[in-house]
Amino acid sequence: MEEKKLYNAVRKIITLADGRQIEIETGKLAKQADGSVVVKMGDTMLLGTVVAAKDAKPDTDFMPLQVEYKEKYAACGRYPGGFMKREGKANDSEVLVARLIDRALRPLFPADYHAEVYVTVNLISADKDIQPDALAGLAASAALAVSDIPFGGPISEVRVARIDGNYVINPNYSEMGKVDLDIMVGGTIDNILMVEGEMKEVSEEVMLGAIKFAHEEIKKHCAVQIELAKELGKDVKRTYCHEVNDEQLRQTIISELYDKAYAIATSGTMKHEREEKFNALEAEFAARYSEEELAEKAPLIHKYFHDDVQKKAMRNMILDEGKRLDGRKTDEIRPIWCEVGYLPAAHGSAIFTRGETQSLCVTTLGSSTDNQRMDSLTGDVTKTFMLHYNFPPFSVGEVKPVRVSRREIGHGALAEKALKPIIPAGDGFPFTVRVVAETLESNGSSSMAAVCGGCLSLMDAGVPISDPVAGVAMGLIKEGDNFIVLTDILGDEDALGDMDFKIAGTAEGVTAVQMDIKITGLTTEIMRKAMRQAHEARLHILGEMKKAIDGPRAQLSKYAPQHAEVFVNPEVIRMIIGPGGKNIKAITAATGASVDIEDSGRISIFAPTAESMEQAKELVQYYDQRPDLGKNYMGKVRKVLEIGAIVEIMPNVEALVHISQLDTSRVAQASDVAHLGEDMLVKVIEINGDRIRASRKAVLLEEQGIEWKPEDTARPARAPRGEGDRDHRGDRGDRGERRERRPRRD
Repeated sequence: MEEKKLYNAVRKIITLADGRQIEIETGKLAKQADGSVVVKMGDTMLLGTVVAAKDAKPDTDFMPLQVEYKEKYAACGRYPGGFMKREGKANDSEVLVARLIDRALRPLFPADYHAEVYVTVNLISADKDIQPDALAGLAASAALAVSDIPFGGPISEVRVARIDGNYVINPNYSEMGKVDLDIMVGGTIDNILMVEGEMKEVSEEVMLGAIKFAHEEIKKHCAVQIELAKELGKDVKRTYCHEVNDEQLRQTIISELYDKAYAIATSGTMKHEREEKFNALEAEFAARYSEEELAEKAPLIHKYFHDDVQKKAMRNMILDEGKRLDGRKTDEIRPIWCEVGYLPAAHGSAIFTRGETQSLCVTTLGSSTDNQRMDSLTGDVTKTFMLHYNFPPFSVGEVKPVRVSRREIGHGALAEKALKPIIPAGDGFPFTVRVVAETLESNGSSSMAAVCGGCLSLMDAGVPISDPVAGVAMGLIKEGDNFIVLTDILGDEDALGDMDFKIAGTAEGVTAVQMDIKITGLTTEIMRKAMRQAHEARLHILGEMKKAIDGPRAQLSKYAPQHAEVFVNPEVIRMIIGPGGKNIKAITAATGASVDIEDSGRISIFAPTAESMEQAKELVQYYDQRPDLGKNYMGKVRKVLEIGAIVEIMPNVEALVHISQLDTSRVAQASDVAHLGEDMLVKVIEINGDRIRASRKAVLLEEQGIEWKPEDTARPARAPRGEGDRDHRGDRGDRGERRERRPRRD
């Protein structure tokens, strides 16, 4: 009997320019999902799945897309950290990858498709040198391609890096230490949709070249997915009907309200006043209907007013008149004011305000113990610089609880990338640096305000940054071949526009970028114009920031931790730490200092005040003291021997007190004078490398007024063999009568 095959796997291969291959396989795993694929490169494998509801939930007027990315620790033979030993809440890295996927997929679903869609990408096998995030977007898109879910893709995402002046697609982990540009680019076979990454002050032309280079690779990925969908018969998608329309109502709203909305748009009012006028206009129109009629018509009225009246009026005003909602020119930046040192007890603080967007940024310096240690598949990761972005609801006048959302994690990561290249690295500035950006007001570009305010707070804290960094958000209004690039966009301009292009950098070059495109047909000309306007804006903002503070302060804040380094003999490290960390804990408790000990004997000390720093240094060095010749020390008897006593005169430093040096008179047995565990005041009389001799006799003579001289207790010169009396060898002292030898046994 012929064996029945339980699955039918279909595979496609994508070959990169350097010969490496990416494999897409479907039909083998997760077959009950609407679409599932395994994407493989080297030993790295990602399982991408997608499921969608057949119908939209009632009253849903948006795209309920949920994207999850999860790295399974078993993929590389590791255990998750923590007590539970189980993957739990997505970490920041997973959230950021999920956002990259979401931002490329979301614009391509039909505008009237409102069924719930869940996209899940799991890393199920991890090659130690293959970066999985560069494959996650491809896995998500390929899963949609082999499903019947309506989708305007396929898309793909690739990482492009520049190494030694050359662009490289999806470089390995081992190559990342040499890059000066690292960006993720997502797009379709025809258009770029998403860009995000960091760089080391590269030019706009270099960045534009990287985007174009990435798109050529993306085209190949998309072509393979199209071929796969056709082969499986999945190029025809399911039918749906998720919207009810009333064309007559739509035309009535347009004809009656468009001119009034256009007048509001051109009035140049502030954000909240403008919103109130638009809301009043919509409410006035809705008031003509009864409560029963509004139960059906209210959602449509709101939709038509927002999409066909309000949005179009604002867009046309910009295209027709070159005038913006707040009265600015298209390339004009909102008024800026900055202030540093606003918080007197903080290590560094700054307020950055641009129009109706305001960020309060605070820099805190810490020790190495404040480093952020993160568990990851590739091993523990340590961060010495971090930026946390917060967006409380009051910043936009909303009434809801404070939550840290994916958006906040994403905005913080972007601002962190922008500032990271200017943070000093290495031993020159050993502090851990944390910047917290609190958005106090928001009307567009709050993440870029966090960049500017964060940079100001770093300088206020005295962090020796290499160059100041500023950021600005660029927008786009495009109808056909007519387009206008907007500098420093408002929140409404972001919502009604076709592009959100955030660029941060120094006067010399770009350090971070994030771009989301909502339309097709974004040309190189448009991107080049946006970059040029952004460069001019960045220089203007840097000039305004310079008025507040010209550069990093020469001194750290008095509230900042003090730092010092001491070097000890590596052999005493064990003593400094103590049994179970007893000694180091005692030092920390007594001084409030953080003490980081290296095996080499280098000790880094962070203390809250100068006084506590000196105290901590003294306590650490206490264990590494070396005795001085001729100095008296109160020691403790550790051993009593026939020839004398071993006395600990310092921590981990012992000296021999010969029986001849225990007293001014002859001592028959050392135990007559030296008792285990008792204190003994002795004088150091000889230091020969690590061998130290001490004398109690010298101390006693001094008490009698007889001054000690080194020659009084020096070892006599060794007599030549066969000459002199054997009883006068060195420090053996007087042993009394020589014992008779016993007769030798035959």
